[in-house]
Amino acid sequence: MKYFYLSIILIVFALKNNVSAQELNCSVSINSSKIQGTNKDVFNTLRSAIADFMNNSIWTNNVFESNERIECNLTITLNDYKSGDVYDGTLQLQARRPIFGTSYSTVMLNYVDNDIQFKYTEFDPLEFSENTNISNLSSFLAYYAYIIIGFDYDSYSLKGGNPYFQKADKIVNNCQSAAESGWKGIESRARKNRYWLVNDILSEDYSPLRTFTYNFHRLGLDVMDQNIEKGRGVIKDAVLDLEKFFDAKPDPFLFYFQVILDSKSDEIVQIFSQSLADEKKKVFDVMVKIDPANPTKYASLKQ
Repeated sequence: MKYFYLSIILIVFALKNNVSAQELNCSVSINSSKIQGTNKDVFNTLRSAIADFMNNSIWTNNVFESNERIECNLTITLNDYKSGDVYDGTLQLQARRPIFGTSYSTVMLNYVDNDIQFKYTEFDPLEFSENTNISNLSSFLAYYAYIIIGFDYDSYSLKGGNPYFQKADKIVNNCQSAAESGWKGIESRARKNRYWLVNDILSEDYSPLRTFTYNFHRLGLDVMDQNIEKGRGVIKDAVLDLEKFFDAKPDPFLFYFQVILDSKSDEIVQIFSQSLADEKKKVFDVMVKIDPANPTKYASLKQ
């Protein structure tokens, strides 16, 4: 009998350890069309190495089943190749999460980093440590993994992403002596780089944007399948809170604020395109005020 119970224990243990602990389901692509005269196979190897790093690293202490992994896309466009296997380029990422009770997903992050540099030699392993900057490639990939997870967790509980934003901030601190740019506050007069993104996210001055993320998704989108008017009402109030934040202007550049707009503005138009005229007009007035560079995006709400 004891062997029977031992067998049961071993089976349960095996099943538990077969549950996927990885958090990301990241699709990776490399655009190397601007790079001439090099071995193109290296870019396939690089893509596979990045995909393995993002998808098979364990970023949190939580257990994710396969269908719970965070869907994201990462595209690296290589603009220049220098001697010593050094590349310059841009990184574009998008992250999504499902909306409760529906088959739809919502964009959590739609972001471009125009200033990435890294060294990569074919078949080099991507190694990362939370305590030191081993390589710029693994550091900025880990940084964005934590940013993606932080945004996702913020949408399920108020400031739930704090532990992961703090890990991203630690990576920034580890990279203060890095030769590559993007990590230091003084490098960007417009306060738009990796340093400033996580700095703003963790700043108390930007706390209303963290609240917006939670209200918009958990109290708004996630209830619309059961009560569309209630959910849309919460989202309308969240948009009005964006106006209050914009009026307060904690700094002249509002980088994190623009990241939020870039991720949510199209969805806001979609949500209110079928609402009542006065509600639609109110949202239109707010959006053209807080996003003055894109008035045509909101034109349908004026009708």
